[in-house]
Amino acid sequence: MNDYFQFKQFLIRQGQTAMKVGTDGVLLGAWAELGNVSSILDIGTGTGLLALMAAQRNPEARIEAVEIDADAYHQACQNVGSSPWNDRITLHHLSIFDFYPPHRFDCILCNPPFFLHSTPTPDSSRTTARHCGEFTHTDLLCLAQRLLTAQGKVNLILPVTEAENLIRQAPQYSAALTRITKVKPTPQKAPKRYLLEFSFSSSDAEEPDELVIEYSRHHYSPEYQRLTDDFYLNTKAKS
Repeated sequence: MNDYFQFKQFLIRQGQTAMKVGTDGVLLGAWAELGNVSSILDIGTGTGLLALMAAQRNPEARIEAVEIDADAYHQACQNVGSSPWNDRITLHHLSIFDFYPPHRFDCILCNPPFFLHSTPTPDSSRTTARHCGEFTHTDLLCLAQRLLTAQGKVNLILPVTEAENLIRQAPQYSAALTRITKVKPTPQKAPKRYLLEFSFSSSDAEEPDELVIEYSRHHYSPEYQRLTDDFYLNTKAKS
């Protein structure tokens, strides 16, 4: 895999990070509703991908990003520093549990650790990025309550089993699912990911929808192409 990924308006260097640019992150960054927000928080920014996508999509928003892993943090600093939006993105090297900003955010983005009960990898950085450990998906809802404005939303992407577990538990944390897209690799396959939006102030939910990524190898659906067109150099750039 390349140690960089070129998007239309920015470059992601990823040689020092455990988690490389992937379809999940790009989907979340393109799917989340960011048009009417003035402050965005990216939890576990990794390479800085979601923060940079947010900056491209919303030219006015103040964006902050938190990353606990030192190598990933320095890589994100490099990527943000070389981007057109380095004056609007602030990076913090610390645990999200230690992040107490003087203000709240209108939107939270998080491509969180996925796996709750799977075997950790030998690579400790990759384990931190992929396995929940001390950070659970319900922790994210608790943190969002503290960090969001009254009308704020939290957006994330999860595998189906983990997503359905979180949806069931959300009411215990006063969170309402307001938007969901089920992501299918092909029309014939079952969904592999759910894109989720939660709110703490509204129970009005949009009807669930589906997104098919491709009809066959590198034959991408029109919906997927429209969603990612502002970012990928071409639809064959899918990682």
